[in-house]
Amino acid sequence: MSTGVIVVLIVIGAVVVVAAGFLGVRRTGGGGSLERRFGPEYGRAVARHDGDVRAAERELTSLVERHGGLRERSLDAGEQEKYQERWRAAQELFVESPRQAAAEVDRLIGELAGARGYPRAEDFDEQVAALAVHHAAHVDGYRHVRYVSGEEGTDTEDARKAVLAGRALFRELLGEPRGLARSAPRGAEKKAGAGRTGRVPAVFQRIQAK
Repeated sequence: MSTGVIVVLIVIGAVVVVAAGFLGVRRTGGGGSLERRFGPEYGRAVARHDGDVRAAERELTSLVERHGGLRERSLDAGEQEKYQERWRAAQELFVESPRQAAAEVDRLIGELAGARGYPRAEDFDEQVAALAVHHAAHVDGYRHVRYVSGEEGTDTEDARKAVLAGRALFRELLGEPRGLARSAPRGAEKKAGAGRTGRVPAVFQRIQAK
């Protein structure tokens, strides 16, 4: 094989490599786009792959390919009210049983996500994967609630943090971001001994705080 042919083959190979890299960047939107889209989930993916950024980006690109086309189903007013009522009930339950309240929030987020068109809660990993594509900023709160609700010996503070973490995703999925956690859960003051003042118990003030 002549030197000229070898040079041509080398040039062609280099062009193919560059073109493949360019197409790969366009396909994924580039690492910067993935990082902007996934936010904290990007860092989690990199950590999960022991710092291998390319492997993490391949994983995230795969998630976009699987779930990026998902269109969230709208909730009607009746459905929104139903989920709001269940949230209020979970807050009331928190006074007597923080861990059970966290478990109810876990179920509630899973069912709400399913109602919006995400994979069902029975396939938690796939549901979380789809949520990560569309609600990357808050999906880790759902993981936190799931973990705490399954832990024996969960203390009140852990449960409070879990409910607070899950609330952000719940509010986004509900499509009702403001009125949800403003009012005290009905009956909670009486159960927690708030007395005549009508003030929200301190634990609920912390849950409802922004």
